[in-house]
Amino acid sequence: MTGRLEAELRRRRSEGAKLLVPYVTGGLSPEWTDVLQAVVAAGADAVEVGIPFSDPVMDGPTIQEASIRALARGTTPESILAELARIDVGVPLVAMTYYNLAFRMGDLRFARSLAAAGVAGAILPDLPLEESGPWEAEAAAAGVETVLLAAPVTPDERLAEIAARSRGFVYGVSRMGVTGERASVAASAGVMAKRLKAVTDKPVLIGFGVSTPQQAVEVSAEADGVVVASALLRVVLDGGGPEAVGDFVAGLREALDAG
Repeated sequence: MTGRLEAELRRRRSEGAKLLVPYVTGGLSPEWTDVLQAVVAAGADAVEVGIPFSDPVMDGPTIQEASIRALARGTTPESILAELARIDVGVPLVAMTYYNLAFRMGDLRFARSLAAAGVAGAILPDLPLEESGPWEAEAAAAGVETVLLAAPVTPDERLAEIAARSRGFVYGVSRMGVTGERASVAASAGVMAKRLKAVTDKPVLIGFGVSTPQQAVEVSAEADGVVVASALLRVVLDGGGPEAVGDFVAGLREALDAG
């Protein structure tokens, strides 16, 4: 069955929109939920909420810094979910974290805690496809869509399996390496989008290194939309509040809408 996240992204795509999914680190500042709401008001179609982990193996220096700051404030998975449960931002939320946290809590309990907080989807990038079946089943039972990632080096057969099992959308990684701002978009981003679009009708979003409105437009020429993380968090880390972050996301939205 199609869940809330995938249904909303499909609806927006059917209207001709390019999809925009920004990333906000939970607990980064006392006003992080205001930042989240500003991102939505500026035109996000869904939002990734990072649940900080002390060893974020896929994340580059910007998200690592954001995670360290959040953890230093005493942020926990429970505190983030409790704050999310108190607000309604009006678009689907996707939790992004590492499997250690789900494993420690237990798959079903973690999935149910996400659902209880109003979270529609989850990304666990360090959980191998061969080992993710139990988590996917428990998440589905709780009403949480598991978004899977595909990399430029993923073989065609595995790519098709990832696309078939992913829920919500398929997350195409634009380049090998960790997350982070980039001066230009890798050519592999367009190739990744084409390969995924050839094997699935689910929304295909590209992330890792999409940093500017122009890059978002470039990537979306082949993909259904983009995930923007490090460039947004840089605004916050440099002292920008909800208004500054809203302006940044509004710039992305305007460029995507203009094509």
